[in-house]
Amino acid sequence: MQGRFFGMLCLCGGLLGLSSCMHVEEKKAEAKIVTASVPKEMYYRYHNDDFTVRVRPVGGKEWTDLYEYKVKVDMDTNSEATMVQFDFSGEVEVCVQLNNGTLREAVVRPLSRGIRPQVEGNSLTFRLDKPQKLSVECNGDRLHNLHLFANALETDVPKEGDPGVMYFGPGMHEPTDAATRTFRVPSHTTVYLAPGAVLRGALNCDSTEGVRICGRGMILEASNGVSANWVKDLTVEDIAVVNPRYNTMTAAVAEGVTVRGLKSFSYQGWGDGLDFYCCRNVRVDDVFLRNSDDCIAIYSHRWDFYGDTDSILVTNSTLWADIAHAINIGTHGNTATEGETIEHVTFRNIDVLEHDEDDRDYQGVMTINAGDHNLVRHVTFDSIRVEHIQEGQLFHLRVMNLPRYCTGPGRHVEHITFRNISYAGGNENPSVVQGYSPEGMVRDVTFENVVIGGRRATCLEDLNLKVGDFVEGIRVVN
Repeated sequence: MQGRFFGMLCLCGGLLGLSSCMHVEEKKAEAKIVTASVPKEMYYRYHNDDFTVRVRPVGGKEWTDLYEYKVKVDMDTNSEATMVQFDFSGEVEVCVQLNNGTLREAVVRPLSRGIRPQVEGNSLTFRLDKPQKLSVECNGDRLHNLHLFANALETDVPKEGDPGVMYFGPGMHEPTDAATRTFRVPSHTTVYLAPGAVLRGALNCDSTEGVRICGRGMILEASNGVSANWVKDLTVEDIAVVNPRYNTMTAAVAEGVTVRGLKSFSYQGWGDGLDFYCCRNVRVDDVFLRNSDDCIAIYSHRWDFYGDTDSILVTNSTLWADIAHAINIGTHGNTATEGETIEHVTFRNIDVLEHDEDDRDYQGVMTINAGDHNLVRHVTFDSIRVEHIQEGQLFHLRVMNLPRYCTGPGRHVEHITFRNISYAGGNENPSVVQGYSPEGMVRDVTFENVVIGGRRATCLEDLNLKVGDFVEGIRVVN
């Protein structure tokens, strides 16, 4: 009422010829913080005491303590890291206390977020005014770090008992199908994992249409996270998949798939993040994947999956490959036919926090390995920021035939663009561009505005790029 009266006074003053009117600044809405309960079955077993994490509204006095989940990372070391998450609006202050050892320095990544913490004693603080998925690292330790997921407030929350809703409330949930350890999802269903809900089995929505999986809950230590084979119009958003035995999500012969806001951890072999076989019209946005195998892999035929792959878009995401590739395209296909095609694939606005792989055949932050008669074309990597390579390569483009995974060579790799790529440099092996034969060429590859070690590349030597046989049309553009 008071604001309305003052606005009328200003209007009247203008009508009366007053030269100016006092400006009243609208008060910012008070920050809101929402946290989830923790199932009693996991409270002690899954707590990590490395950090104490608290959050409060900026200017507030009362802190909210967060539960620090233990998550396992890195197949080589099976390290125990930490995860916290909360929902919020407004502006909040985060305080992270290191409980073991002396805090000498701290960094918050991705560095592109521009968050510089204030360190005092054994604690660090920083502010957030929008949702973020972050890694907080003390004294350079990336294996026992804190993963902090600050989410937006939930909207359009399904209600238990609503038609077409499979509702998992706070607490631990075991699947009734003990043989497969899965929760079977029917078509035209919304699966809601409420804050504090923990599923000890995979969500299987194979051969369905119109499924949505959402919420702030998690899938914990299942065989896989989400199985989405032969599906149409699937959305997966905001859930966390923590330490499945195998993939976080597999989608095959699928059309119209959206993955948004997903968080993922894995530490065992074949623990890929997101795998897509023979899929069309896939959108991945704002995911955080820390995996001990490929974070995102895009293939054609394997097992019972057949068909081309077309129109894949991955944006605004953070990838952390403790083992293998951050991005891998093209390995698996169909040598019983002329082959399949993978095309129109774009990765845009991606932060890669780590790449570590010992085997030269499987190195590469951004990799296209065309095997099994695959043709891979029209692929764009745009605005990719690579922060660290422990061991590996920045680029790896190859038509190959590796008996371990392939039954024949690929066809061509062509029309590939790397644009606005940055890497701090200093630790990578030479990148590779290599064809296989005149019927398996790598051709028409453009490197545009690539910066390595602070230096913009103007030639192949600046890219630290080894070009082999059966390659044509490599360009470096400033």
